[in-house]
Amino acid sequence: MEDCRNVADFRELARRRLPGPIFHYIDGAAEDEVTYARNTQAFEACDLVPNVLSGVAEVDPSVTVMGQRLAMPIFCSPTALQRLFHYRGERAVGAAAERYGTFFGISSLATVSLEEIGEQIATPKMFQFYFHKDRGLNRAMIERCQAAGFDALTLTVDTITGGNRERDLRTGFTSPPKLTLRSLASFAWHPRWAFNYYTSEAFSLPQLSGHLQEGSKVAISVGDYFSKMLDQGMTWKDAEALRAQWGGPFCLKGVMSPEDARRAVDIGCSAIMVSNHAGRQLDGSRAPFDQISEIADAVGGEIDIICDGGIRRGTHILKALAAGATACSGGHMYLYALAAGGQAGVEKALDNLYSEVVRDMKLMGITRLDQLTRGHLRYR
Repeated sequence: MEDCRNVADFRELARRRLPGPIFHYIDGAAEDEVTYARNTQAFEACDLVPNVLSGVAEVDPSVTVMGQRLAMPIFCSPTALQRLFHYRGERAVGAAAERYGTFFGISSLATVSLEEIGEQIATPKMFQFYFHKDRGLNRAMIERCQAAGFDALTLTVDTITGGNRERDLRTGFTSPPKLTLRSLASFAWHPRWAFNYYTSEAFSLPQLSGHLQEGSKVAISVGDYFSKMLDQGMTWKDAEALRAQWGGPFCLKGVMSPEDARRAVDIGCSAIMVSNHAGRQLDGSRAPFDQISEIADAVGGEIDIICDGGIRRGTHILKALAAGATACSGGHMYLYALAAGGQAGVEKALDNLYSEVVRDMKLMGITRLDQLTRGHLRYR
């Protein structure tokens, strides 16, 4: 793991350590995976223009997001089912985020409870909310999140139905994993993963406890879960009511258009995550980075803008901030590392990105991230 210098290195180690269906769940996206690839490729279509002789012996890579000061400009976006990837799951990711002083997101489909995370993890925490048909479940999650002292609530708005994740269909991935001849063979080829999974506490989705069995006791694909359990009638009025019920910093995850960014401001959101769900929903949609400038022109200065998706390098982070983002977030950049080495893997992934950001700031000739402007960018 010490030889993992970048996200690609962690991806390869995760591929070797995980059973095939679980690796492909992390690694895959919708349909032809065009958008998934484009999320990173978009950064490569833009060049940085550095300045020199700027006196960069000391630099400050911190940012403020939703009132929280983060020691680095990227944080761990909320992702589901983490104890499938490593037996410590969200516990490992939260502890790593705390060490690096950055936001840690926990999903409605997390495998560790809000209460445990609230008690054990001191770093700024956001809860990612899926708007379910079951209104009792929705109320319970909000109340538990408030009682656990979370700092922000993030409503995901781009999962109104499940994306066509063909890799999952081919491998038969479900939560929890089904025991079939094919899956058992894959587990046998990965005895370390199988030992940890089957000797650790039983897999569960604690936020759904007492309301739904799908995903924890009843196997279901993530796409089917979204299509069957989430409320496809969700509207802006529902989002506004949820913001009022929460009463604290509130973010929408999955905003991609300037029009929706403006509506987010109008209903009182604190932030938006410009995201296409890592290309796992609508294949053919724009990359988040390609939309940052347009959205910043519409609402910059009125709301925090988070570029979520495709981040693989410190230079990607600097490009997003120069285009108008407040900060960045990502899932793949730490999930591969979690699968590769648990908490130590996530810490190494965050350390790699932190070191790249600091070095790249110096090479760009800036000492603070708010010195980045579109004058530092040239598009091919």
